[in-house]
Amino acid sequence: MDFRLSEEQQQFADSLQRWIARDYSFEARQKIVASAPGVSDPAYAALTELGALALAVPEEAGGLGGSPEDLMIVMKEIGRGLVIEPYFATVLAADFLRRGGHTAVLEQVAAGTLQLACALNEKEAGHELFNIAVTARADGDAYVVQGSKCAVIHGAQADALVVSVRTSGAPRDQDGISLLYVPRDTPGMTITEYRTYDGQRAASVTFDQARLPATALIGQAGKGWEILEAATDFGVVLLCAEAVGAMEAANALTLDYLKTRQQFGVPIGTFQVLQHRMADMSMHAELAKSITILATVKAHRAPANERRKLVSAAKVRVGKAMQFIGQQAIQMHGGMGMTNEMSIAHYFKRLTAIETTLGNTDFHRTRFTRLPDFASA
Repeated sequence: MDFRLSEEQQQFADSLQRWIARDYSFEARQKIVASAPGVSDPAYAALTELGALALAVPEEAGGLGGSPEDLMIVMKEIGRGLVIEPYFATVLAADFLRRGGHTAVLEQVAAGTLQLACALNEKEAGHELFNIAVTARADGDAYVVQGSKCAVIHGAQADALVVSVRTSGAPRDQDGISLLYVPRDTPGMTITEYRTYDGQRAASVTFDQARLPATALIGQAGKGWEILEAATDFGVVLLCAEAVGAMEAANALTLDYLKTRQQFGVPIGTFQVLQHRMADMSMHAELAKSITILATVKAHRAPANERRKLVSAAKVRVGKAMQFIGQQAIQMHGGMGMTNEMSIAHYFKRLTAIETTLGNTDFHRTRFTRLPDFASA
């Protein structure tokens, strides 16, 4: 399998890198994080102009019909530049809509005029996305939604949400799950925003007898688990790609620091023990990159069990790399590495947040071992 980027893909990656270097410096990002909105409309417009949003939308729905590998390129550069705009949240929600045939709004996503988010997490569920207590009761030609979602990434910035609800069955059943498209202005829905420790924005979403038309249903009623699992598996792959970009940037920052920080009259990069650590960090990054590429290539093409196996294996391998690289980078920067003035601290925070999003390392290790053929992996 040839993992090299095509000429067009490399040009696209170069365009993203030039934009980040020119308009999205660490100082510029810090101002965006501290601003009231917490995101930058001009930055999101730049991503749209570059075609990053259109890549996530099929051609028949008004987009460019990009491959998972194309989106991997975007997420890797987003990770490298610590971009905090709601690209991931929108692309993940768009994948739900694509899979569920709910494509009427995707042209607006491609044009950058509609931002989306996914309300999938609940306080008592941990990483089990099938553990759903939010209910949607059929009432004539409508659904009445009741309950609360938490940790909705960029929920307050979204014009609409993809929400997982239970229309039948017990709270942990995989049957009886439905998916709904919920516009931001829906009566009975309350969004409470907060800033996360990695500089992103998230929200809690509460539904109090929120009424939605039957057309809000994504896919089939009670049969949403297959879409939910497949779409979030793709989301895990995208997060792994972001982590790879962030780890490569963290390694580069650490190497530069070792070359310039002096002790005993020489750069600390001349100390052999630190050179060995740096080599181990590079190895972890390459292993994470390789398995992320493999999982990306298979994300939309492999049978369900193979997809589950590769996605969970990638999250575990990337999780180990994130922990090792993050901790080593902070340690080699010393006390300064813990300060907000140093960009390495923000890479560490973002890597920590990725670890806990859509299932942490322990969750995916357990999921992997529970697959029927895990011993032959």
